[in-house]
Amino acid sequence: MDQDYERRLLRQINHQNDASTDTGKGEVIRHLLVHALDFHSELIYSITVKSGDRFIPTRAGSNWSINFHYANENCWSPNQNQRAKDASTDTGKDAVAYAALLRNELLGAGIETVPDPHTDDRQHTILMQDTHSLFRYTIHTKRVPFDNEISPYSLSPLSNKSHKLLRSPRKPARKISKIPFKVLDAPELQDDFYLNLVDWSAGNLLSVGLGACVYLWSACTSQVTRLCDLSVDGDSVTSVCWNERGSLVAVGTHKGFVQIWDAAGGRKLTSLEGHSARVGALAWNGEQLSSGSRDRVILQRDVRTPPPVERRLQGHRQEVCGLKWSPDHQHLASGGNDNKLLVWNSSSLLPVQQYSDHLAAVKAIAWSPHQHGLLASGGGTADRCLRFWNTLTGQALQSTDTGSQVCNLAWSKHANELVSTHGYSQNQILVWKYPSLTQVAKLTGHSYRVLYLAVSPDGEAIVTGAGDETLRFWNVFSKTRCTKESKSVLNLFTRIR
Repeated sequence: MDQDYERRLLRQINHQNDASTDTGKGEVIRHLLVHALDFHSELIYSITVKSGDRFIPTRAGSNWSINFHYANENCWSPNQNQRAKDASTDTGKDAVAYAALLRNELLGAGIETVPDPHTDDRQHTILMQDTHSLFRYTIHTKRVPFDNEISPYSLSPLSNKSHKLLRSPRKPARKISKIPFKVLDAPELQDDFYLNLVDWSAGNLLSVGLGACVYLWSACTSQVTRLCDLSVDGDSVTSVCWNERGSLVAVGTHKGFVQIWDAAGGRKLTSLEGHSARVGALAWNGEQLSSGSRDRVILQRDVRTPPPVERRLQGHRQEVCGLKWSPDHQHLASGGNDNKLLVWNSSSLLPVQQYSDHLAAVKAIAWSPHQHGLLASGGGTADRCLRFWNTLTGQALQSTDTGSQVCNLAWSKHANELVSTHGYSQNQILVWKYPSLTQVAKLTGHSYRVLYLAVSPDGEAIVTGAGDETLRFWNVFSKTRCTKESKSVLNLFTRIR
């Protein structure tokens, strides 16, 4: 306790003792001692935290740069994707540059380059988690100095930092053509959500199932050849899938057969039995072929061994309509009409993970080639959501409502982007940036549900098919590979141990 204050307190106590009775002495002493203890504790608190007045906010204690951003954005509203999408346009980028210029001149922020709106939004979200008040009552020792170093010969009222900001190079926005560069007729292309009738090989051959036939279209010569005709057996094509080398194409049929064809020789190598209903989903894993059927069973078979050797995976309660192997060839993701997304490994007969968040059939499945263990899935008409999963931990990561039925998903080979095709009710094609989930482009042209999707071997173009019996080719992805390497702790391939 302060010695001067203690002496004044003792004199006041002695004065009260002379003027009051013995009965009131104890109450006065207790009252004064309580006030002295309160003053002592408040003095220690003020010295420790360096606070100013308890009721008047101090200017030095306020982080005005964050407050300015807070007032400009009016907090973080639910329409995050719409604002981020607007920021990706030319007008939005100009607004971001103007906001940075204002922060330089009014707040001395010292910004020299135009910030990325997606990165800036994420940093702002993190900062706002710890910032709940516009005013501060504590004094911060560190303050950002204003940059007032203006050349005496300059006629501009702007500071040097702002001049550097205006001269900083602007990254040109990637233009995605909203018109397909090629359209092909595809008569008898079925309008069935549960089928997979289009695939693009590593040899730049496009296989399409039309009715009872499978046709091959060469992207190099535009030549069309008929690979097989199942009408002789009274059967029809329900799925097609190329192997990784692009030499063999698997054909699933309505009667439950899986045929393996040599594309170069145009001859059937084998016909695999085992399913009791149509085979709507196929996926290669090296020399192994996985097939999903309406009989709710997934069969895994090695095409080099006799047909009886197979693995039966039973986990879905309705038709299996989506199959995809992970890039490391260790896990198989399957989607079904029972609204389930299952993940299998190469040794167990039971699913190692099961996700039940979708409210409709899960046909759209895609593994990320950029982040190990990242899986994307899309739901049908009653769900309409894109969902992302961390299969290393079994956790749900993100989700967004697309507004329409999700039919297919595919990741870009070079950038952290993905494309989705949709059915009811908008029949659109959307290009997304991950992880911000902002729409890079929206493509329209099909008059029916965009049920089929395949990516070119160079990773630049996609082909989409719909019930309007057309195949449309679009340039949606960039050629250049992203140089920024993923530093996630979940990426097991970037660490030795």
